[in-house]
Amino acid sequence: MRTPPLPTFRSLALATLLVWLAPRDVRAENSVAYKYSDYREANGRIAVETQGAYIQQSLGTAMHLKFEGVLDAITGATPSGQPAPAGSDQVPLSKLTDRRKAWNADFSRQFSGINIALGVGNSRESDYVSTGWSLNTLTDFNQKNTTLLAGVAGTDDDIKVFFQRPLVKKRTNDLIVGVTQLLDPRTSVSLNVTWARATGFMSDPYKLVQKNIELFPGVSLPLTFPENRPHERNKGMLFLGLNRSFPEIRGAVDASYRYYRDTYATAAHTFDVAWFQRVGEKIILRPGLRFYDQTAADFYRYSLDNTSLVPASGPPRVAGPFYSSDFRLSAFRTITYGFKVIWNVTDAFALDAALEHYDMHGRDGITPASANATARIVTVGVKLSLQPVTPL
Repeated sequence: MRTPPLPTFRSLALATLLVWLAPRDVRAENSVAYKYSDYREANGRIAVETQGAYIQQSLGTAMHLKFEGVLDAITGATPSGQPAPAGSDQVPLSKLTDRRKAWNADFSRQFSGINIALGVGNSRESDYVSTGWSLNTLTDFNQKNTTLLAGVAGTDDDIKVFFQRPLVKKRTNDLIVGVTQLLDPRTSVSLNVTWARATGFMSDPYKLVQKNIELFPGVSLPLTFPENRPHERNKGMLFLGLNRSFPEIRGAVDASYRYYRDTYATAAHTFDVAWFQRVGEKIILRPGLRFYDQTAADFYRYSLDNTSLVPASGPPRVAGPFYSSDFRLSAFRTITYGFKVIWNVTDAFALDAALEHYDMHGRDGITPASANATARIVTVGVKLSLQPVTPL
């Protein structure tokens, strides 16, 4: 069963191939790394164990190759979309289990003043196969104090839906443009604008909606139906980032703000800040805080009772009406905070470990608190470089 997207779980997504090209991450380094992450929600909800291997290799002075492989093991339970039974505030849960295998490869070539990178990737679950690509450029000018980012990416997904045959399709296209400006030797700022479009099968085949249907005069039953989302979704994102180092106290700050808006009428704000503090010659401490807030999709309904919506069984209806009781489309806010330790054991060998806590709180006054998630995220990693480790 395909796992639902998790707001804080940073699993591999093919569309994020664009992120690999962010100017702040560009560095030619030969290295291999391994990461283990354990995302675990409270009360027997979703648990995801992730193992990732990462390879970076320079191919001469102008070419660079990156490869990433990820294995996810997913178990637990998630809200089905049905409302809590009368007299209870506990929403029904659906059990799920799945494994995901994914990989990304990125090849870049440095020309005079411009870096061009081509990325490809694939992600496979028992009922979901996604293939993606990306093409990106980084252009330096103004004596390399200014870097322009431009890129395109796309995915082509095959989805196995139990009430439809054959496989259904979903496609996405992404476009990003941005600029990073070095203000002084200590400070850089970034501005990125992203536009994305998804078309095809957009519903979650495992999410339900419920409505009391009158079978006979005076006799009604609460019946469940598959959700029905629009078959297209446009998204826009604005990203502002700030990096500033403070050599006098051996620290640096990485702060960002992201605004998101889509044609579901969902608007979201994300504030992210992390402090990097060097302790001695080998240790870096990084406390971090992330705040996220979103409005509900215009077709989100905790229950279809007391509405004029008439749900139907079978495949989604392109013409509507649209409805979903997926708590991830409700109005909510989250706070994630945590602490990371990076230990550069030698010039070529580094270890890191992080512990984060995630809290989700609904804010529509209707969806029960039991639908929301609280999670703990543990991450450990090891990295071996064939050249001195670049300070994080």
